[in-house]
Amino acid sequence: MEESLPRTFEGLDEARRQAFVKVMDYKQAGGRLVGYLCSYTPLEVIDAAGAAAVGLCGTSAETIPAAEAVLPANLCPLVKSTYGFALSGKCPFTYFSDLVVGETTCDGKKKMYELLGEVKDTYVLHLPQGRGRPWEADAWYEEVRLFKEELERRFDVEITDGALRAAARRRNRLRRALVGVFGLQRSCPPALGGTELLSTLMAGTFSLDVDAYAARLEALAAERRGACEAGEDPVPSGSKRLMVTGCPLNGVLDKVGRTIEECGGVIVCPDDCAGERTADMPVDEDAPDILRAIADRYLAVDCSVMTPNDARLEGILRKVAEYRADGVVEVVLTACHTFNVESSRVAAAMEGSGVPYLKLETGYSHGDAGQVETRIAAFIETL
Repeated sequence: MEESLPRTFEGLDEARRQAFVKVMDYKQAGGRLVGYLCSYTPLEVIDAAGAAAVGLCGTSAETIPAAEAVLPANLCPLVKSTYGFALSGKCPFTYFSDLVVGETTCDGKKKMYELLGEVKDTYVLHLPQGRGRPWEADAWYEEVRLFKEELERRFDVEITDGALRAAARRRNRLRRALVGVFGLQRSCPPALGGTELLSTLMAGTFSLDVDAYAARLEALAAERRGACEAGEDPVPSGSKRLMVTGCPLNGVLDKVGRTIEECGGVIVCPDDCAGERTADMPVDEDAPDILRAIADRYLAVDCSVMTPNDARLEGILRKVAEYRADGVVEVVLTACHTFNVESSRVAAAMEGSGVPYLKLETGYSHGDAGQVETRIAAFIETL
């Protein structure tokens, strides 16, 4: 069946129209597309099914008014934006997805998926809320196994161990490439501006080809490494080195990331769920049970939905030392209760280690941009 463009197509900007055409061409050529929202989604299983795994749009205030016609206004902007893009047909990856994969990380997402399922076929992975009990790893493995069976049924394919191992090798190559790019920020001055780094990561979530994205990152790392060796400094001398942790940063890239740079700082370590915290976690390609190895790798992600979540605090302190960060900025999206509550533990851990810390609670609207700029400028001034 031929895929067609949405009725909203002509009203979109040029970049969005190009993305729609690109994805439509991929689908018309027989490509399968699975959209996902979270770092807990076992991407190797999607790869092994012969489908492209692509992140869904949920990083703009553009579609929040449409979402608020159904969803409550006092909900996380990421949840509302994701649902709004599905309702409005303005995201090519959501629009053309054969399946959307959700996960029970937070209550807002969990209940939103029930409504999203009325717009797009949606499959929900039931994530344990901890890792301390033996049954939790087994329960998650069972979820990943059932997901594998769902993809086999839906796409009429057999997902073999060989295909899973090949997918793990491709994803591990991408993870090594990501870690290589992150590692450039350890130099002084760092090899990339923080917003350039974050924009590169954001673009990668929309890539339909894992190997091609890994190759681009490898080339970028080599290019920037060479530029630094030649004496080029892309970051102004004296910029304060900051780690940014907390909620996903894509929806506040301008408001937080660019403001940090304009106020004399540079993001050397993005510690959100798309940052090094998850990139530096390979799958054991040679494990006897490759599906178990994939499941174990994803369950180990240190998100605030896990309780307890001490490993995240330990990781922040370790990365502060490795990246020689002058301070930590924690971004909490409005109504993201798990990160908001956990921020008190992060603040205490930073205070106990003598690391300057700033918490920013914000959303996708630019209504508080001036306040955010004032607080970031004052924080950097103290460093």
